[in-house]
Amino acid sequence: MISLTADTPILLATHPADFRKGIDGIAALCRQQLAQNPRNGTVFVFINRTKTQLRMLTYDGTGFWLMTKRLSQGRFKGWPTDQQKMSMTAAKQLRILLSGENPWQKV
Repeated sequence: MISLTADTPILLATHPADFRKGIDGIAALCRQQLAQNPRNGTVFVFINRTKTQLRMLTYDGTGFWLMTKRLSQGRFKGWPTDQQKMSMTAAKQLRILLSGENPWQKV
């Protein structure tokens, strides 16, 4: 079971990933492109080139979880593009992002 708390580290990769990759390929992206250990408890979030799918990879202590969300309509809005990776410190922001909304819009 995956537990997301306010303290769960979440790391967004801003450059699109090749979603033909499975767990090992996405874990390699964590190590090579993000310079992170994929087994450190962080939730790594990747987007595809067309911004219609997200993949999340995390390690729960016994194995990897690889989750995919594909929008039935539209694209994910507001995905950061100005840096290679972006840290999210609150699970609430991830929930907003997964809904397809822009978590960085001004309120």
